[in-house]
Amino acid sequence: MSGVKRVFVEKKKPYAVKAKELYDEITDYLGIKTVTGVRVLIRYDIENLSDDTYKKALTTVFSEPPVDDVYEMQFESGSDDYVFSVEYLPGQFDQRADSAEQCVKFFNENEIPVIKTATTYVISGTLTDEQKEKIKELCINPVDSREADSKIPDTLVTEFKVPADVIIFDGFKDMAEADLKELYDSLGLAMTFKDFIFIQEYFKNEEKRDPSMTEIRVLDTYWSDHCRHTTFATELKDVKFKDGFYRKPMEDTYKKYLSDRAEIYKGRKDKFVCLMDLALMAMKKLKAEGKLNDQEESDEINACSIVVPVTIDGKEEEWLVNFKNETHNHPTEIEPFGGAATCLGGAIRDPLSGRAYVYQSMRITGAGDPRKSLDETMKGKLPQRKICQEAAHGFSSYGNQIGLTTGYVHEVYDDGFVAKRMELGAVVAAAPKDQVKRLEPLKDHIVLLIGGRTGRDGIGGATGSSKSHELKTTTTAGAEVQKGNPVEERKIQRLFRNKAVSEKIVRCNDFGAGGVCVAVGELAPGLNINLDAVLKKYEGLTGTELAISESQERMAIVIEESDEAFIKQACIDENLEVVRVATVTDNNRLTMSYLGQTIVDIDRAFLDKNGASRFQDIEVKLPDFDKTPFTNQAQTSFVETSKEVLSRLSVCGQKGLVERFDSSIGNGTVLSPFGGKTLRTETEGMAALIPVLGKETTTCSLMSHGYNPLISKWSPYHGAMYAIVESVAKIVAMGGNYHTIRFSFQEYFEKLLDDPKRWGKPLAALLGAYRVQSELKLPSIGGKDSMSGSFEDLDVPPTLVSFAITGADVKDVITPELKGAGHTLVEVMLPKDKFHVYDFDALKVQYDAVMKLMQDGKVYSSYTVKDGGVIEAVYKMAFGNAVGVELADVALETLICKDYGNIILEVEDDNVVTLDHTRIIGHTNDTHVISYQDESLSLDDAYAIYEGVLDDVYPTKEKAPTTDMMMKDCDERTVLHASKIYDEVNVVIPVFPGTNCEYDSKRAFEKAGANVQLVLIRNKTEEDIKKSVDELEAAIQKAQIIMLPGGFSAGDEPEGSGKFIATVLRNPKLKDAITDLLDNREGLMIGICNGFQALVKLGLLPYGRIKTMDKDDPTLTFNTIGRHLSQMVDTRICSVKSPWLANVNVGDIHTVPISHGEGRFVAPVEVIEELFNNGQVFTQYVDTDGKPTMESPYNPNGSLCAIEGILSADGRVIGKMAHSERQGENRNKNIYGEMDQKIFEAGVKYFKGGK
Repeated sequence: MSGVKRVFVEKKKPYAVKAKELYDEITDYLGIKTVTGVRVLIRYDIENLSDDTYKKALTTVFSEPPVDDVYEMQFESGSDDYVFSVEYLPGQFDQRADSAEQCVKFFNENEIPVIKTATTYVISGTLTDEQKEKIKELCINPVDSREADSKIPDTLVTEFKVPADVIIFDGFKDMAEADLKELYDSLGLAMTFKDFIFIQEYFKNEEKRDPSMTEIRVLDTYWSDHCRHTTFATELKDVKFKDGFYRKPMEDTYKKYLSDRAEIYKGRKDKFVCLMDLALMAMKKLKAEGKLNDQEESDEINACSIVVPVTIDGKEEEWLVNFKNETHNHPTEIEPFGGAATCLGGAIRDPLSGRAYVYQSMRITGAGDPRKSLDETMKGKLPQRKICQEAAHGFSSYGNQIGLTTGYVHEVYDDGFVAKRMELGAVVAAAPKDQVKRLEPLKDHIVLLIGGRTGRDGIGGATGSSKSHELKTTTTAGAEVQKGNPVEERKIQRLFRNKAVSEKIVRCNDFGAGGVCVAVGELAPGLNINLDAVLKKYEGLTGTELAISESQERMAIVIEESDEAFIKQACIDENLEVVRVATVTDNNRLTMSYLGQTIVDIDRAFLDKNGASRFQDIEVKLPDFDKTPFTNQAQTSFVETSKEVLSRLSVCGQKGLVERFDSSIGNGTVLSPFGGKTLRTETEGMAALIPVLGKETTTCSLMSHGYNPLISKWSPYHGAMYAIVESVAKIVAMGGNYHTIRFSFQEYFEKLLDDPKRWGKPLAALLGAYRVQSELKLPSIGGKDSMSGSFEDLDVPPTLVSFAITGADVKDVITPELKGAGHTLVEVMLPKDKFHVYDFDALKVQYDAVMKLMQDGKVYSSYTVKDGGVIEAVYKMAFGNAVGVELADVALETLICKDYGNIILEVEDDNVVTLDHTRIIGHTNDTHVISYQDESLSLDDAYAIYEGVLDDVYPTKEKAPTTDMMMKDCDERTVLHASKIYDEVNVVIPVFPGTNCEYDSKRAFEKAGANVQLVLIRNKTEEDIKKSVDELEAAIQKAQIIMLPGGFSAGDEPEGSGKFIATVLRNPKLKDAITDLLDNREGLMIGICNGFQALVKLGLLPYGRIKTMDKDDPTLTFNTIGRHLSQMVDTRICSVKSPWLANVNVGDIHTVPISHGEGRFVAPVEVIEELFNNGQVFTQYVDTDGKPTMESPYNPNGSLCAIEGILSADGRVIGKMAHSERQGENRNKNIYGEMDQKIFEAGVKYFKGGK
């Protein structure tokens, strides 16, 4: 008989958000109208768990009695129901199962449970076999999942075969070419056959032996286009420009590049013309001219790095600001969630490996039209809608969990991206300059591997992303997609933020493409790597797999051997695993050993050749002068023109996409993604404070992007030029100094093959980029290329995305929403020549003048002109504060020109701007309409058009589950100070795996005058658990306040937030310590977001004591909209019956950020009535009139009676969803309303006699 227990957990119908979503997809998207019902159940198979622990976990870990139904072993379904289950493929990371195991270990640390999960679907209705298959295809992505067996297994413990010895290719060095070609074809390599011959020659002539399978795979990975940019490094021999009108500007730029490189490389014979050289030449030229003194130079290349002066508490310090862009196009195309998640994870790890703290990200994606029906999906492709939605979920899930602010999100739509999606992330990081050492690895230095374990996920990722793809490869590439674990990466962030650790790191590399062979292999010329030391997720991995697996969240660091004990202890303190895997040698060879045998032994000089030399001729096609994207037809109706512009995919609102990403975590956001009183004006870039710990800064970074596929398809040369100018214009419009901008470019092109015309596209784009950099004297100091954007006969549009970054003072940042009536709108224009090329001298004059106007305080708001022309800019500026505009009497078609680089300024009157090349385009008023001549369109009607385009794909609102509402104000105040007065108030903040608000929360309490102790909860071993419990118990005993901060404890799994925290705090020692604090020492507790969820699941709210939950208890469950929400909300104080609320009054309204997926407060009506009667509901979500509401987006999550926060009966325990700690001076400049609820000051004051 099987010892495996099986549990099914199903959300009760009012809370079954996932089931409703699936029902809507089946009936609407698949068009199967005969389905009458959908149920979704989570299936847990459990082994090695005692009956006592199992019973405790059943209603605390696996389910929640208020919202879940539980079925043990089996559940009832209709005889005609279609039932199937889905599970991850073996070897794929299952966060739900992992989190469940972590949770139950806290009940009994001596038990080692094995848990596996699946999702069971029950579909009711009349279905044909074909319809069943369609539904199954909707629910299963074969790249990472499969249909699960319904039979309960005898055991969950997997037995792995002992790996076979690594294959040696006997006879390889002497093979005839035909035999060699047959072997090459059988291996599915990314390298060319010329590379394969090159390897044969090396082993025959140099090593005089045959290679191992591992050596071939390592070379294929090391030389992949993803890792070594082999396309960009191909020597260009014959570059021709076709005859035509546009030949001159392009050929002149190419000649300038050749002239510049001749000057830079004077006397050198080792440099040849290639795309990489062209991409870097402007930087080299400007550096030679002394115009790049802020760049940090080092052999350790982790990310673009510049030195920025940062003002901290009024004093200036030197900091390194790092930035990096990263794509995960191929992985996201075939497995959208995992591919997009690890796109961000990989982008983070690059500057993180440079010991910089990553604090803000930008996401730019490219897709086909996601509104198209399933029937329009190409064979072998996932639907664009599914890719877009799941990729957004993956990227946002990773960023939200790791605690990274996503400051700007934009999706570009073009049919070419059906060939392969563009999943592009850019990040900004910073660290004190004196904290980062860039040293040379020396003989006998050692290499430590820190973080996640190694599995089969991601094997072949580097080589897979370097291939073009066709129908057959999309079903066999599953192992190429890595699985992300943001909780683990968060720990590495904390570790590297530790100055004592950072200073001891000689060199560091992250584990991205290529795994051990690249991440460790790049650290030093000579290395002995012990693959047996690499920690594994499971047994059975071969030496080759250990060498090339791209399992995520790992770092390799070089240190002195004498520092090993210190670094290992620091890792243990951060709940990280660490092992010694390599030693630096002086023999310039990369060797790897496995099971006592040397399976890789390659000379560094050969490894660094990056394969056989490549040569290519290029033919540059010229753009069609008769079909430019800048020509506009005459317009006859302002209203119709407005509607057409606002409904373009290139212009329309993406709020339902943007609000999935946490934009306020870290409490450094200077510009919220949407601003103004209505939160309807979208920003054009992102701004965030430099992440200074424990002090205040006024220095921020500004980042923007530029790209239009329509222009790039017409002319890659112009596309790149306009992209860069667009990114510069946005920085200027945000109040930045464009003279200090640094760029990073993302190139994304079709598979070039050996076609000279295809090669002409990236060359033309890089020439356009070279022209702008040379003219503006502003360099790109980094970038990323992806050269495999093809699927069968379909290619991505030529793509060069420009990212621009600079530093600024917060006081100089300009927000884009119109500020009021009676002002003048001026368009600052950029002249262009007959070739549609900018007059760059005039551009500099214009931008310098705009900067001067801003510095003189004469600009109230500003916005750039983009695809929708002036009309797009004016509407978007007007939405935020509902300010009307009467447009000037100019030709209507001139208001929709794609005049990238032009800037709209809101100024006091017609006389403020006296520049050449400007025009007055309108005046603001208080009518709430945009008018032109005798036509007008209300802002509400315009916004409805703008918002509605993508509402089916990315909804912004959800129908309220009920309209019932309760309101009852409570002016009664409880005791506002403790009986004992303390000179120092101690706050303890436990940091659980997945907590990400500890820094913000610590700052809030320290600013209020408290001492704060962070206690990290470690759970890697039985001993770790015991020590963590003892440390937290001791800290609680010394503290007056416990704060449970926000985050995603254990990734908000198993299927519910706050469960991990609640499980830990139910430990008898911790339960007793908390009870003593509250019952005997007049202590206080506060929980925000994830912490609030935990307080409710513990019973501390609303009951003031830890108890077992029952079905009638309140809880917090999934938002009715079915996704994570990050936005600003207005909340009203309706009770002050708590010492936490001493500084506010009933009726006060605050604007506060939320960021959660499970913030919907639910409880039986009788319980809610009792809470109101007791004065325990202290905040409610309110609309623009200040009234509690069930309507979204004002009530973002569908909380019953609009409840946002509640109290214990005595008011000493408080919990709320909105992040009151995320506020302060120099933050959220485009948000209107009071943000400070003064909660933390009140909590500290309670212990200081109310003073």
